[in-house]
Amino acid sequence: MSTEPEGIATPASTSEAAAAAAADHSFFGQPRPLATVFGVEMWERFSFYGMQGILLIYLYFAVSDGGLGMPQATAAGIVGAYGGAVYLSTILGAWLADRVLGSERVLFVSAIVIMCGHLALALLPGFSGVIVGLIMVAIGSGGLKANATSVVGTLYSPGDPRRDAGFSIFYLGINLGAFLGPILTGLLQSTLGFHWGFALAAVGMAIGLTQYAFGRKRLPASAHDVPNPLPRERRPLVIGVAVAAVLLVLALVLLGVIRAENLALIVIMLTVVAAIAYFTVILSSKKVSATERSRVFGFIPLFIASVAFWSLYQQQFTVLTIYSDKQLNRDLFGWVMPISWVQSINPIFIIVLSGVFAAIWTKLGTRQPSTPVKFALGTAIMGVGFLLFLPFAGGAANSTPLLAIIGILLVFTIAELLLSPVGLSVATKLAPQAFTTQMVALFFLSVALGTAISGQLAGLYSSENEVAYFGILGGIAIVLGGILALFTKPVLKLMAGVR
Repeated sequence: MSTEPEGIATPASTSEAAAAAAADHSFFGQPRPLATVFGVEMWERFSFYGMQGILLIYLYFAVSDGGLGMPQATAAGIVGAYGGAVYLSTILGAWLADRVLGSERVLFVSAIVIMCGHLALALLPGFSGVIVGLIMVAIGSGGLKANATSVVGTLYSPGDPRRDAGFSIFYLGINLGAFLGPILTGLLQSTLGFHWGFALAAVGMAIGLTQYAFGRKRLPASAHDVPNPLPRERRPLVIGVAVAAVLLVLALVLLGVIRAENLALIVIMLTVVAAIAYFTVILSSKKVSATERSRVFGFIPLFIASVAFWSLYQQQFTVLTIYSDKQLNRDLFGWVMPISWVQSINPIFIIVLSGVFAAIWTKLGTRQPSTPVKFALGTAIMGVGFLLFLPFAGGAANSTPLLAIIGILLVFTIAELLLSPVGLSVATKLAPQAFTTQMVALFFLSVALGTAISGQLAGLYSSENEVAYFGILGGIAIVLGGILALFTKPVLKLMAGVR
């Protein structure tokens, strides 16, 4: 009988798996197991973006129109807080993977939790469905996102030049789901009602869960690894802390400290504290070598640029949704396009351009721009995208041409492809061995912080202040991108051989 813990590969089996993966080019030149993770992430994104495409309008639409009748600013703050909580909960998913269950098992359980959350939104009436559903979807999505990315990382050896291209193909799967989700849920919402749209999101997640259950056996043994197992004697303490945290949150809600109006701000503060704590824990760990510690320091400026990028990009689900409802001309030859369909424009461009970017990075090989340069360009170009709203600022209601939004979202997409899949990839490359999945969670913490900020900022937006709103935020992003570009060499030095 083997003395190795279940699911943890021996050095020999790890090297054999790496050799097998290097020889496997059966999925668009990538390892075949990429298709399994590609599939579950695609359907999870279908359900996630399909639900999110109608969530904001469900919250602020009048009760007579099937909504909950909340103030628009409060509704936008809730959407931003929820989006931030999704990425904030990657901490929990990553910790469970690195200390208790391994990435693959956490991914599988998370998919089940997500499906149950969408069912709650579909079946439970009013605010009860929103509360139960969003909590479950946020926790499940956080667990799935960090671990799906980590599992993809296990398919490649450290020096495999296909890694960035593989992550770009993985990102294509994300956006196939992101394209179809708002289209189909928006159709059901506009014809049958909001709860039918939420039900379709649940069906999509069930499909993804089923295909993953059949394909998960093909994943490498390293996907089951628990890099830093939690000692059994510490488990009662961890359970006690978790129960205490839940009780504390319930008490704060009952006392009125946590309210719908301040959810985004609370998530921002929690994320800042979590990010600082995470960096501190990793940098002070005795399990981290000097080279690994330097690489973590090199990740900090990338983290800051990522926050700036996502605080603008994630306004697609707050400000752009409101803009599409109030300012955008959605009339197509006498038929009014559903509001949520605007959120499918960006995934179309991703689907078209992700393969182009993957081919470019593969073709350039070691001559491609370094990661800090890609981050700098992504942040600055995102700022340019915001400035492109200015020619239409202050216009009459529903007067902005659809073609203009399509052009602006093309710019958003170019910025996204320069930063997001590259960010996922560099997180796996810079990660210390003892904090593999948790380093990916750190990247998602930057998304959490940016997303929560996007919800907070949305409360400042109105059609009357569009010039100041888009101009100031766009200008800040351009300046931050320029600063990162100037400090490329020092950042690369800290990254210690990782480009």
